[in-house]
Amino acid sequence: MEDKEKYEMEFVIQASPALIYTYISTPSGLSEWYADNVNSRGELYTFIWDGSEEQAKLLSKKSGERVKFRWLSDDEDGAPYFFEIRIQVDEITKDVSLMITDYAEEDEIDEGKMLWENQISSLKQVLGSR
Repeated sequence: MEDKEKYEMEFVIQASPALIYTYISTPSGLSEWYADNVNSRGELYTFIWDGSEEQAKLLSKKSGERVKFRWLSDDEDGAPYFFEIRIQVDEITKDVSLMITDYAEEDEIDEGKMLWENQISSLKQVLGSR
């Protein structure tokens, strides 16, 4: 298995952090923009897209701030990879940004970034943000 590289992205979102947190931390919120359907049993989340399923373990979450998941396929390999969605508020301007941290193999980073751009675009539509 190739080593994956960490990458980070920032998206400015015009919505309240509390509202955004609902969409990034609950199965119903995630299924509005991230996957076709999301189910959870405790820390285990099942993401469903076009009939295919991926399972992820919720590693941590901090209310109103962030969620961090690890795909089970990475967990079984003992890999340190995860993806995190973090809400950041600029103290001066009060601008709200979503910070994405994810991992991909070197030749798949651009694809991963495009995927996040599409997902966040869907989230912005759901939130009514520009």
